[in-house]
Amino acid sequence: MGRDWIALFIFIFSYLSFVIFPQKRTLAAFAGGFLLIFLRVLSWGEAFSAVNWNVMGIFVGTLAVADVFMRSRVPAYCAEIIVDKAKNTLWAILFICALTGFISAFVENVATVLIVAPIALSLARKLKMNPVSMMIAIAVSSNLQGAATLIGDPPSMLLGGVAKMNFGDFFLYKGRLSIFFAVELGALASLVVLYFLFARHRQKTRIIPVEKVSSWVPTWILTGLIVTLALSSFIDTGCEYAAGMICMACGAVSLFWDRLSTGRSVFPALKGLDWDTTLFLASIFVIIGALSLTGWVDRLADCLAGLVGGNIFLAYTAIVFFSVMVSAFVDNVPFLAAMLPVAMNMSLRLNIEPALFLFGLLIGASLGGNITPIGASANIVSCGLLKKEGYIVRFGDFVKIGVPFTLAAVLSAYLFVWFVWK
Repeated sequence: MGRDWIALFIFIFSYLSFVIFPQKRTLAAFAGGFLLIFLRVLSWGEAFSAVNWNVMGIFVGTLAVADVFMRSRVPAYCAEIIVDKAKNTLWAILFICALTGFISAFVENVATVLIVAPIALSLARKLKMNPVSMMIAIAVSSNLQGAATLIGDPPSMLLGGVAKMNFGDFFLYKGRLSIFFAVELGALASLVVLYFLFARHRQKTRIIPVEKVSSWVPTWILTGLIVTLALSSFIDTGCEYAAGMICMACGAVSLFWDRLSTGRSVFPALKGLDWDTTLFLASIFVIIGALSLTGWVDRLADCLAGLVGGNIFLAYTAIVFFSVMVSAFVDNVPFLAAMLPVAMNMSLRLNIEPALFLFGLLIGASLGGNITPIGASANIVSCGLLKKEGYIVRFGDFVKIGVPFTLAAVLSAYLFVWFVWK
């Protein structure tokens, strides 16, 4: 069996394992990457080069900043104020979802859900209402806004790494409005959907303040990270190293400050970071790198380009909605990692600006996960938190909110990207 067929077999086996055994996805990805090296499909040097270390630095550094930021209780404190000042429960829920989205644009989605969930559960207990719908709304709001900025979620980081996009490029790219504005348009459309879904909750309530901010320093560190990432675009125009180094530096500063202010050892904080996802991401880079080096990415791009011919609109539409359907059931990180080079190659064959297909792919992959309870990590975490509270989330409960939310957000963002980048 040739190297190319071994690479394809390991890729298929690994991705099937992600679907069938989602709890063992990191083990499956690591095993796949190790087999590629062991069977000499890749050398150690090629495997190391296949990993996008800039993206890895962004991910790990942002995790450390988000962890310290979350423990400062600033987000939960802000959420309490929003709920207390809201006109009624309906607007409190909408404001909580909007706050969730804002935080998620700069903090990883799962961390965002963990930050906001206690406020939502507290509000539900006070009103004696079932918190299932509210928690689902929080999860899907988090997944939506994670695509808005470079540091919002791993898929955005992956796209930034492949397309050499810096933090500012997510707002304005090559003189045109970028993916941030497409996501925000989708967010506005989805908020209208949430308004009608929660319209019956018109009662007014007040939450007795219980959150106390331990320190505002982590907020300033996070703000400094965002500003520095934006300024780094003038230094690292290819987004090859600066963003990762900045995030790692800010992560180190956050952990060091936490050690000085609380006396906690740095090692437990480091141990508590999401190393499982970190290893998973690195392994995925190796698996996709093998596909690219053995020519499969080029073959798939040729095949898709042949199917759509020269019809750019058909190609764009197929990419967006194929991504939505697949991401509803498959983790968007490995899917996006596999499809990004395909989208790049297709755009070259059709002689168009790659941003059209790349942005469409990110929209579909990020928002498709909102359809089902297993489509995104934030959904799984939300369902787990509800289970601890004694509430079981049925598949239909999630789909009832996820489908209209996703359709509104995807269609709005899809049309925006087409008219700006066609």
